[in-house]
Amino acid sequence: MDRGARLPRPSRRLAGLLLAGTMLATTPALAQDATGTDTTTFGEPLRTQTGTTGQTATATDATTGATTPILSADQQAAIADEDVTGAIRRTGPESERLNLAEGSVDDLRSRTADDPYEPTGIRLGTFVLKPSLTQGLGFERNRSGNTSTNRTFSQTSIRGSLTSDWSRHQLTIDAEGIYQRNISGTGETEPQARIDGDLRLDLSDDTIANITGGYAFERESSSDPNAVDGASVQSGLQTLTGGARVTRDFGLIRGTLGTQIQRRTYGSATLGDGSKLDLSDRNYTEATVTGRVGYELSPALIPYLEASVGRSFYDDKRDSLGYERSATTLGGRAGVEVDLGEKLRGDLGVGYEQASFDDNRLDAIRALTVDGSVFWSPQRGTDLRLGLQTQIEPSTTGGQSGYVSYAANAELTHELRDNLVARLSGAYTWRNLPEALGTDQNIYLVGTGLTWNINRWLAMTGDVSYELTRQARASDTGVTRAGIGLTLRR
Repeated sequence: MDRGARLPRPSRRLAGLLLAGTMLATTPALAQDATGTDTTTFGEPLRTQTGTTGQTATATDATTGATTPILSADQQAAIADEDVTGAIRRTGPESERLNLAEGSVDDLRSRTADDPYEPTGIRLGTFVLKPSLTQGLGFERNRSGNTSTNRTFSQTSIRGSLTSDWSRHQLTIDAEGIYQRNISGTGETEPQARIDGDLRLDLSDDTIANITGGYAFERESSSDPNAVDGASVQSGLQTLTGGARVTRDFGLIRGTLGTQIQRRTYGSATLGDGSKLDLSDRNYTEATVTGRVGYELSPALIPYLEASVGRSFYDDKRDSLGYERSATTLGGRAGVEVDLGEKLRGDLGVGYEQASFDDNRLDAIRALTVDGSVFWSPQRGTDLRLGLQTQIEPSTTGGQSGYVSYAANAELTHELRDNLVARLSGAYTWRNLPEALGTDQNIYLVGTGLTWNINRWLAMTGDVSYELTRQARASDTGVTRAGIGLTLRR
């Protein structure tokens, strides 16, 4: 295994990351998401968690079908959602009904007359279900130095969203799962699953509470510094989350207080000789409390200050190498929320974070953080989504603390015709590794795709992507993916 240590503060590389994010944000718009399209992106497989894998890719919104770049489960819905800023919708006395009605399934003509490709959904009592099933065929080529492997595989994806239609409060549940089976060649399959729920409680005109919960499964990336060298199958990573937050307006002041608990467990890795390596000493539970205070300069512009404190508890007081890796995390940042309606909205903040470990042999990890998500629509039918994230990643190497990961990704979508949508995406991840773990690692990802909405119930998709991992004094690793799929939806 590879392992990690004290991290130097980011300097030129961080400036380069910020510049890359700015360039992505100003790239001419080439693509837009198709309303009512539910697709499976073979070029950039869904990653439900960034966490320890640090791998950036895309996910597909089960309701709108928009392929949305993500960095972790925590930000997964932030970029594409109407409340991308993280602030909770306000309620007011001017409306007795706080939620817009979903409408009757038997009376959808008026609602969908302008868009013949929008799925109608299925009414289940006071809920509306929008399911989809995608079956596709994919090809993947992995190249490392002079060695390459190919595989052809089938991929089945199930996605769905369940939304309440209540006059007050709202419950939303989103779920998706991907199953792969190799048809020919060799290569590790990438099964994934995710389910997230959010119950919004409208306590008063000025106070809203949210209760959230979720589950995610993915396989740890072979390129991660904590991955097992030479393993034929990496560890399966399961994440359980639960949290609550309350937001209240005090005139021009907006305050938010929230807590989140995350439980992360690791399965065994399969070695080249078929034996299993137990990684349960990496299992931990983390609790975090976050407070934010914002000042409303205008309804569209709210600068804020945020502080957080967290504590991680490992199941084993000492890992297999004898180190106590439970830690206390402190963080703070300053940022701004912007909401200009459909044209521009987002949340961008800069701050500082520190993780201190119980074992005094492990140095504290300190990092300058840049986090945010932005949605920009320069013209009707063209959308740009941009995400930035900083993460402190603990190590599994004796005597080493961990490293800092910086990631940026963007996606452009453009509606070529009413039923034809083009996508262009890009992502960059910089793993700022200490000398004990080797030189810094850079991961680049580019991808493109098309979605053809045949009718309201059927769509066809095609995607191609290329991912390059570069590290000094190590062989470059390139992964080429291509796929085509057919989606049934309701």
